[in-house]
Amino acid sequence: MAKNIKLVKSLIGRKKDQIATANSLGLKKVGDVSVQPENEATLGKIQKISHLVEVTEA
Repeated sequence: MAKNIKLVKSLIGRKKDQIATANSLGLKKVGDVSVQPENEATLGKIQKISHLVEVTEA
C-alpha cells in the first residue's frame, strides 16, 4: 500500500526538524503531493508533521 501525502500548510516559521522531515518526503511548497510507501519510517514522518499534511490512500 502507498500513501498520498499533500502539504496543506506552509513551512515558514516551522522548526528545522519539521522542515527537514517535509523535505525528506519530497514536500517543499504548499500543494506539493508525494506518493510514499506505507512503512514504519514513512508513518513516523507523517506523524511528526501531521498538522501540516493531508494523507490519503493511493
